[in-house]
Amino acid sequence: MRNNRHTQVGILIAGDLAVILVVTLFGFASHGTLGTAGARMFSTFFPLVAGWFAVAPFLHAYDPEKAAAPAQLWRPFWSMIIAAPMAAFLRGVWLNAPILPLFVFILGVTSSFAILIWRGFFVAASSWRRKSNG
Repeated sequence: MRNNRHTQVGILIAGDLAVILVVTLFGFASHGTLGTAGARMFSTFFPLVAGWFAVAPFLHAYDPEKAAAPAQLWRPFWSMIIAAPMAAFLRGVWLNAPILPLFVFILGVTSSFAILIWRGFFVAASSWRRKSNG
């Protein structure tokens, strides 16, 4: 049972990182700079990862039982809402640039809905797996 728990947490972490990467890529693509961004993408990706992992564990977003429950989808959603301003601050420090409120808002909305969609798939897959296992 313990290995299954670790596997589920590993899947959640991998999925969350993939979502953060997709949000980062989408952000650069929406500005038409994806092809030339290169290492500049790290200035968004790493702060968002840091903000996410600073918040998500405290809201129990990595508890497999909670992560598999539809009623608990608020946990990853609000974790990302809280993480976005932290990520924007870290990004501003990294780039030595002002933090635009509109950027914080867009980062928070897109990231929280993206994580919600991924975690919704995780909930559905967990439910399907429970039903197929009896």
